[in-house]
Amino acid sequence: MGKFSFDSVIFDMDGVVTQTARIHVDAWKIVFDEYLRSRESKFSEEFREFSPEVDYLKFVDGKPRYKGVQSFFRSRKISIPFGDPDDNPDKETCCGIGNKKNLIFNELLDKEGAEVFVPAIDLIKSLKSAGIRVGIVSSSKNCQKIIRAAGIEDLFETRVDGVISAELGLKGKPEGDAFVTAALNLKKSPARSVVVEDARSGVQAGRNGGFGLIIGVARKNNEKSLLKYGADVVVRDLSPVTIERIEEWFQKIPDPLFERWKKPVPKMKDLNDLKGIIKNFHYYRSPKNLLFSRQKTIFFLDYDGTLTPIVDRPDMAIMSDEMRDVTKRLSEKHQTAIVSGRMREDVENLVKIDGLFYAGSHGFDIKGPGFSMIQPEVQAIIPTIQNITKQLKARFGTMEGAIVEHKKFSVAMHYRLVDEKNVPVISTFVNSLVSDNPDLRLMNGKKVFEILPAIYWHKGKAIRWIIKTLDISWKNTRVVYIGDDTTDEDAFRAIRHNGLGILVSDKPKPSAAHFQISNPDEVKKLFELILSS
Repeated sequence: MGKFSFDSVIFDMDGVVTQTARIHVDAWKIVFDEYLRSRESKFSEEFREFSPEVDYLKFVDGKPRYKGVQSFFRSRKISIPFGDPDDNPDKETCCGIGNKKNLIFNELLDKEGAEVFVPAIDLIKSLKSAGIRVGIVSSSKNCQKIIRAAGIEDLFETRVDGVISAELGLKGKPEGDAFVTAALNLKKSPARSVVVEDARSGVQAGRNGGFGLIIGVARKNNEKSLLKYGADVVVRDLSPVTIERIEEWFQKIPDPLFERWKKPVPKMKDLNDLKGIIKNFHYYRSPKNLLFSRQKTIFFLDYDGTLTPIVDRPDMAIMSDEMRDVTKRLSEKHQTAIVSGRMREDVENLVKIDGLFYAGSHGFDIKGPGFSMIQPEVQAIIPTIQNITKQLKARFGTMEGAIVEHKKFSVAMHYRLVDEKNVPVISTFVNSLVSDNPDLRLMNGKKVFEILPAIYWHKGKAIRWIIKTLDISWKNTRVVYIGDDTTDEDAFRAIRHNGLGILVSDKPKPSAAHFQISNPDEVKKLFELILSS
């Protein structure tokens, strides 16, 4: 790990780093107005010109070019074939019209050139000087041409644009594919990375990608939209954003939930006051109001350390009858799922409550009433996990206190009971196993090294999969996640914008959760408060 809590920053291009939005808008207006005029004469349709203030921001901005054409035409109830990316610019398809727009854009770019936002360039240079890796993402197929024309191509260590996305088959914004790919290209985790975006589809992409911080840049007076769709903080310009401010975000301490229970929520500070927003992030939420809102609520619960205390051995983590009773009553009132690092069958047998949704092995194995899913890519890793398990048992099977827990899709090396002098030996061996195998990744938990498949899947993605499968609306549902360990941070990030994250910890510590409670007894107390309302 570096000296900072974050490793990389991924910038959107247009509107964040470069100033070509006006050229894009002009090109879109030329091509759309020309087409709408042709329909006026051809079909006697009333001509309504393309509006940069409404149509561009709502239907086109931030989307891949052809999707932007399709989105705008749908808003006007115009139906034409989507076409093929190789369509001639004069062909009446979404792709053809998109290609015509590209021709016009390039003509305007060659004529007018590309400018940059100086504060963005200053921030990028300061990040690079500090050893923070930097990438750029754009839906545009002209990205390389634009940053080269602006003289800033060498500032970025990776570029994922419209050309590369098409080659890799990546989904466009609001899906997080491009940003995640950029982070992984830099060999950094999205969880320890930042997205800087100016479009609502872009901040949604950052949220869907599970990034640690999403900064919205409201150059178009779209602060409310950026906050609504997923930005953690919004600034009107990147001048107030510094490495120190970003680090403050990643070092946020959740507020004690029961202390905040009855306190009023103060008014939001100036949106450009990044320091104030980071410092007071949690105060814009009231746990009582959120938990007792009129919205439907779904609870996602970790098992170890949340429904049971942390114990010396995994087989000793037995759920009490009292906790089982209150959890069962909670599930009868609110939809409930258990999301655990344990094997799904294991946690089902421990919880013993029918009708719940169970996600085991950090979300790789999911089962609930009416459906089940094993993450498609993970099956191929099973032999590797079995081999790693054998190696760990051969090396540490006789070491006093060492416990190797095979979980089918992962393996945990527990060292809680190991003599302190032997922990570096275990750490060195485990790190060597993972570094020698590109199919694996390592996560450090509470006195445990967890070896997982190097697949971008985690508890947060499992939660999103369950919500999508159940056809649950994020807008109309309050999502609550309660967990205690490192792997739960992915879940906190996944639900942070539309939900409520509660960390279980006896000591304050940095977390993406909104609030903190001390132990499973306080989890039980919270459940009883909810049930008594």
